[in-house]
Amino acid sequence: MAATSLAAGMPGGTATRTTAAGRVHANGPVLHPRLVAVVTTVSCAAHLWLAVSGHHGVWLGVLMVALAAVCLPCAVHIWRHCKLGALHQVAVAAVAMAALHALLLLGGGAGHVHGGAPPSSAVAVSGGTQLLLVIALELATALSAATLVARLRHLSV
Repeated sequence: MAATSLAAGMPGGTATRTTAAGRVHANGPVLHPRLVAVVTTVSCAAHLWLAVSGHHGVWLGVLMVALAAVCLPCAVHIWRHCKLGALHQVAVAAVAMAALHALLLLGGGAGHVHGGAPPSSAVAVSGGTQLLLVIALELATALSAATLVARLRHLSV
């Protein structure tokens, strides 16, 4: 069984694998893919929590569960194997979600009603803050995935 550890002499926190013969193999970055996987999982969990809380109606709840179901396997692939296809899919989905939430925020939330409650300034401010937090989370997800793709390209050259 090969042991995996962070090598002190390796720049950027790359993982190394020591074989039975004592040879060391670099496998690429470890912390960055794990960070991307965790941020993606947090985004999925946030969407699942919002869907289950019932503030967005049935069809939006089902849509959020479906989107989380699409993103969660990518988080697993990124955690285990750091696959570029999964990183690209996460980055594109996160940018699309950030753009969608920005449209909802700028458009006054047309069609984005919370449980059929009447609009009020307090709800609008709270909803705007929530949308900004979701946009920030999605942009953090996209940025972390994009920087990892760039880092992996740099390491492969």
